[in-house]
Amino acid sequence: MEPHDVSDYTGYLIRRAQQAHVAAWQREVSAEVTSVQFGVLNVLAGTPGASQQHLVERLDLDRSTIADIVARLERRGLIERIRDGADKRRNVLHLTPLGETELAALLPRVARVDEVLTAGLTGEDAATLRRILTALLDSPSVQALR
Repeated sequence: MEPHDVSDYTGYLIRRAQQAHVAAWQREVSAEVTSVQFGVLNVLAGTPGASQQHLVERLDLDRSTIADIVARLERRGLIERIRDGADKRRNVLHLTPLGETELAALLPRVARVDEVLTAGLTGEDAATLRRILTALLDSPSVQALR
């Protein structure tokens, strides 16, 4: 059996891209706020009063991960849980004023990460990369892994 070049494997390239993303995130954005935590803050900015289930669906994370992230962000004073007036069994989530300030500070830094990661690509190639990654994630074979 002859060895293959590891860069022939999509998974290997995705892992290396994730490593580059983490390094760029820590350098450009924050060592305290993760990209997933940013995702939660960003979703809540667009959908105030969202439930944890909404975050699970929107960010494609499992319930225990979302519960942990929500608890951390709540402890830091960035979000608050409020009992839903229509369904007392359910909590809804909102950004606090501190959370809004934090998100506003993060947004340009997150945009910078995207610039760093796609600096070697044309605008068209960057759009194609996002389209291909989205198609990969939406494919039935990858969806079946979740």
